[in-house]
Amino acid sequence: MLLVPLVSCGQKNTSLDEEVKALYKNTVPIISMVDAEKASSANILDTREPEEFNVSHIPNAWMVGYDNFELDSVKSIPKQDTIIVYCSVGYRSERIGEKLQDAGYTHVFNLYGGIFNWKNHDGVVLDASNDTTERVHAYNKSWSRFLKKGEQVY
Repeated sequence: MLLVPLVSCGQKNTSLDEEVKALYKNTVPIISMVDAEKASSANILDTREPEEFNVSHIPNAWMVGYDNFELDSVKSIPKQDTIIVYCSVGYRSERIGEKLQDAGYTHVFNLYGGIFNWKNHDGVVLDASNDTTERVHAYNKSWSRFLKKGEQVY
């Protein structure tokens, strides 16, 4: 019999940590929020769609998208520079991280838990005008259960 430890015993809903463990293929190294905040020279790439980015994004992030991601959008980044990718919870960003690695980028990291985890741990997010906001695009009603802080926007 295989026993799987639960992150949060007694909860009926899957926690973000459990969901991350199930979603991630661990092909791109993860970086914690704390370490990401310390990486001041890192290139931060938001792999969500423009409408998500415009609701809110992590400071200094550039929107590169997921559905229409093109390597040309990051060609100005030297291949040895540090890149942190993120999305809502980390699935889409891991896929973009894989594309970056395949293209020869050597220091690519996936932000653990994405912008949801960032906001849940009181990280600052900015709106399209780069003003601080509490709003976060929650992707959809199903995924919104992982966003515990901030105002959910669809």
